[in-house]
Amino acid sequence: MMKHRSSLADSPLLKVSRPVSACSRCRSAKVKCDNKLPACTACERAGREKECTAANDQFARGKERSYVAALELRIEKMERRLAYARSTKDAIALHGPDEPTSTNTGRKDSLAFIRAAIHRKAARTQENADINTLVSDFGYLAVNTTTRDFEPSESNMTFARLVLAASTNEPVPEPRTTNLPAEATARALVQVYETIVLSLYPAFPGATLHALVSDIYQEHPRHIRSSEYWMFWMVLAIGSAAQSRSRLDEHYANAVEFVGCALPHADRALKPGYVTQVQSLLLLSQYSMLDPAHFNSWHPIGFTCRAVVDQGLHQDPPQVQQIDQDALETRRRTFYCVYALDRAISMVQARAFSFYDDAVSVALPAPVQPGASALSSGSQNAKPSPDSSLPLFKLRQLQSDWYQTLYQGNPTEPLADATSFIWQKYYDMWDWSERLPTDMPAAIREMLDLELRYSYVYCIASSARGAQVSAYGRSLIFEHVISYIDRIHDIANQGTNPALYTYHDALRVFFMGSQFFSVLRDAGDLLLSGSPIPMPQTAPGKVSPPPQPVRLDRGPGDNLDRSLRCLERVKLTLRLYGERWEDALSLMKGFDQISAEVWTNLTNRRAMRNAAAAHHWQPAPGA
Repeated sequence: MMKHRSSLADSPLLKVSRPVSACSRCRSAKVKCDNKLPACTACERAGREKECTAANDQFARGKERSYVAALELRIEKMERRLAYARSTKDAIALHGPDEPTSTNTGRKDSLAFIRAAIHRKAARTQENADINTLVSDFGYLAVNTTTRDFEPSESNMTFARLVLAASTNEPVPEPRTTNLPAEATARALVQVYETIVLSLYPAFPGATLHALVSDIYQEHPRHIRSSEYWMFWMVLAIGSAAQSRSRLDEHYANAVEFVGCALPHADRALKPGYVTQVQSLLLLSQYSMLDPAHFNSWHPIGFTCRAVVDQGLHQDPPQVQQIDQDALETRRRTFYCVYALDRAISMVQARAFSFYDDAVSVALPAPVQPGASALSSGSQNAKPSPDSSLPLFKLRQLQSDWYQTLYQGNPTEPLADATSFIWQKYYDMWDWSERLPTDMPAAIREMLDLELRYSYVYCIASSARGAQVSAYGRSLIFEHVISYIDRIHDIANQGTNPALYTYHDALRVFFMGSQFFSVLRDAGDLLLSGSPIPMPQTAPGKVSPPPQPVRLDRGPGDNLDRSLRCLERVKLTLRLYGERWEDALSLMKGFDQISAEVWTNLTNRRAMRNAAAAHHWQPAPGA
């Protein structure tokens, strides 16, 4: 018999830490607001007293809306709809659901059933809308994610159920079996996770993961907590999904099965107030990037950031507080893993960060020492790889700096000397790339190089507060996009995934292709002519533009041929990613539409060039 699943809107029991009265800036940054008038302390420290809206926005003092009041209003509305549905049920159906169906079913009876079905569908749609509204209200309510005094039940709304309701695109099907996979299979997937994901996001030690696998597969295992089962199944899911090349292959099917096995442990794994909650949410965010069909990565990372802020992980403990150095380093690594993912997901979706950099006061962690397990190193004599997470964290800090200024600042206030600002950030990222360890794994280094070129283009591209892109800036975008697309196209065609490439890489390909289309549309004649574009003269005291990057593509032809090849590879790469993520096919169709005119112009220009070359060519005498 199927187990009845209670509605997510039944008897929610989340608690609140205080009435909602944060100013709009603190709500956006997801930091605590002391509501001091005329400007809160956070806005005063940031020098944005005039932007503080605590005195006049919809949640100002005197207009507080408590969480309980909001839920009571929601329940009242749903009860009225339920009463209305019950009152109209007898008028719609000619017989009840428990009564035998009439043998004389005529046109009138059929129409009644159709009307009943329509009303049932409308009721389900309304219930889903109510839940979505409740979830959206979560962003405006001061729900305390550190509360520990509630227990999950069949009817209450737990934090985990709220997270899953907000994050789920399509429900994960029930697993066909909850039996453990073969131990060799589990260890192989753990090794994939450790190599591809944990090396960049070391939110927990690899040794802890290997010890957990050993404990689970013991003949008489110790008591395994729900948070540990969640970690085990989600790591297997991420490791399997990271190897997938198609949404129809076995790797993806297994990943969905493993997630289905993890979900029954969600209530306790995501229980607020513990570091395991942050780690569990981080695993959900990582998996969401690999499976956009079932989860939207924007919501899990938002909840993760909220948990980080509520637990105070965005601030180092005061010096007077005695804390073990290993615990401090683990705390810092956990924070920067969340920080790095939040910046990456927000940028690729063109959204605001979950919190501002000025709310963060956490030193970078010490380099992670490689584990001593056999799975962590190929052999006992293998040279340990350098820590790859620190370079990633530093790059995210650089990206966060210019992204907040160019894309999250007030668009009505143009940035003073935006050109010098952009070139300085370009140099900062170039200097970061020059300091990368020479013995870094090749696959990680290649992924970071792609991230660097994506960042160059993103920083130079037109923004609300940036300067108008110059012809020289367009030439830089032109070269960086071609190098990026050539390499990501080759990676997409490889038989294996050498590093952590997710659906977000399809979004990056679309973004880079769109920027390429834009520069060809705005300065196509100049770029296609092949004539060198002189570097703009810089006034004394200003930052000069960077030099042109070295051309890396070795394909034949001039800039016209390179441009056509780049546009074609954008579509081919999105088509390949479409085999893995269906949404990438929509990106491909969208890019095909916006670039159609430029593509036609370029192909016509090439035809005219080839025709002119054939007309001027004369055969040698006697040939």
